Amino acid sequence: MARRYFGTDGIRGTVGRAPITPDFMLRLGHAVGRVLRRQTTRPTVIIGKDTRISGYMIESALEAGFASAGVDVLLSGPLPTPGVAYLTRALRLDLGVVISASHNPFNDNGVKFFSARGEKLDDEWELAVEAALDEAPQWVDSTGLGKARRIEDARGRYIEFCKSTFGSELSLKGLKIVVDGAHGAAYHVAPDVFHELGAEVSSIGCAPNGTNINDGVGATAPAALVKAVQERGADYGVALDGDADRLQLVDANGRLYNGDELLYVMVADRLAQGQQVAGAVGTLMTNMAVELAFQRRGVPFVRAKVGDRYVLEELGARGWQLGGEGSGHLLALDKHTTGDGIVSALQVLQAVRRNQQSLASLLQGVTLFPQTLINVRLPDGADWRSNQTLAAEQEKVQRELGQTGRLLIRASGTEPVLRVMVEAAEAAVSRGMAERLAAAALA
Repeated sequence: MARRYFGTDGIRGTVGRAPITPDFMLRLGHAVGRVLRRQTTRPTVIIGKDTRISGYMIESALEAGFASAGVDVLLSGPLPTPGVAYLTRALRLDLGVVISASHNPFNDNGVKFFSARGEKLDDEWELAVEAALDEAPQWVDSTGLGKARRIEDARGRYIEFCKSTFGSELSLKGLKIVVDGAHGAAYHVAPDVFHELGAEVSSIGCAPNGTNINDGVGATAPAALVKAVQERGADYGVALDGDADRLQLVDANGRLYNGDELLYVMVADRLAQGQQVAGAVGTLMTNMAVELAFQRRGVPFVRAKVGDRYVLEELGARGWQLGGEGSGHLLALDKHTTGDGIVSALQVLQAVRRNQQSLASLLQGVTLFPQTLINVRLPDGADWRSNQTLAAEQEKVQRELGQTGRLLIRASGTEPVLRVMVEAAEAAVSRGMAERLAAAALA
């Protein structure tokens, strides 16, 4: 059975267009409630959200749907996605619900779910919900309706959890840090976490108004953080996205570090502490320089499909703990069950403090390969896999690169675009080869 509503990260779309409408959200809450009641007589769920104005509408509709199916609801208000995952597990609840469209603009929104263990749910569960959506509703009577109440200390609980992932023998005293909350779910959480660990904190992107989430700030627009760090003479800057499950990090020189580099620092720090690292998971887009650096350290490395969901699946299958994407989705499963931008930033800053070295020093010897990515818009009906000109050029480029670079050609899953990526030791070589492949794709 093909999924109609669920994508790779829940259900997402433009507000006011199906399925991001109040009537669908009421049906969704009811359907999810019915699925939950197959295992539990009186389930309890938590609903958290980011700062989008549409969150009020969706929250109310979901709450009504859950209540109509006999499910109790706890409301956390604005809270990062990983915060909802944590509270679901800590409070022994049956399900975590997040209303967010992550790094998308404010006019988008969506819903995603976490299991009682604070983990993303599998395809089987999502298919069961989609099947329940097709069934006639089964309203419970008045005595069986669910109740709703607000958790007043959700923010404080999550702040304490984040702090607990940072070494108890360490502090951030003496560091000046700029925190960019993307006007999103972490606006009233992230600054306090770093402050309470001893840092001198200033912030940008922490004044949400319902329509400014991810607007020129946050992990998807790091130029604002680079500027703020340099103007304020800060040591580091941490930028989160709208739901705070990814990050970008900036140092005092304005250098931006991506997720590939930060993953390496997390692995290297554990090795420095004498911990065994069974392996690390990246994606098809992870920079080759990081893969080679792991090889030098004797750390096995594998690539998953692009998307933190696939990284998480690969980690679970292998029993490993550390993985991530260049976009800043990082997973430290020895600290949390899901990607967490704040926790990941703390893991990196912990390495800085523990080793008494700058982030740049910790990454000496790991110089990212220049990477060129070209999006080629294909004609309607074009089958790039049967393009012999492209196949011949691909083989030629691979021979020229040998062991000194890497190429990747993949189709976009959302538009008729072919993504051509080449890594090489020199930027000019990378660019030239990518342009050759792009031209061949259109031949």
